[in-house]
Amino acid sequence: MRFEHLLHVNDPGNPRIAPMSRSELWRGLLVRVESPQRFELGPDRCEARVGESQEERVRSIHFGSLRFEDRVRLEPEQRIVFVPQPHEGAAPVHLTITLEEPAAGALFLRFVYSADGALSAEDKAVQGYREQAWLEHDRDMLRTLREWQRLGSL
Repeated sequence: MRFEHLLHVNDPGNPRIAPMSRSELWRGLLVRVESPQRFELGPDRCEARVGESQEERVRSIHFGSLRFEDRVRLEPEQRIVFVPQPHEGAAPVHLTITLEEPAAGALFLRFVYSADGALSAEDKAVQGYREQAWLEHDRDMLRTLREWQRLGSL
């Protein structure tokens, strides 16, 4: 399974969108890694600690009584890779967020959700809903980062 989408962060040709620097965007993405509960669509709580290096976080994420574990690899101002630990009931879905700048000032975020193996009949039945939820979650994150930028808290 693979689902990919792109969000336009900066558009130099659109003056209605306040430009965000790569470092501001990175700081906001780190909040998604270390304190995702600060986002409206985030979990109830998250415990994050440094892993085997400064470029790794080990997290325990709580949604009510559900708990998920993952490792997050950081490539500063370039990429974040979320590697979930297997848990019962669903195949782990990896997420890679890549910062892309094809031209000066034109900043994008590429999101790639992937899982190994074939989807079960049940997974296939809900895949469209999952993809829509992921897309809305990522759009909400960017809206939140823009609001934090507007408030000067990025």
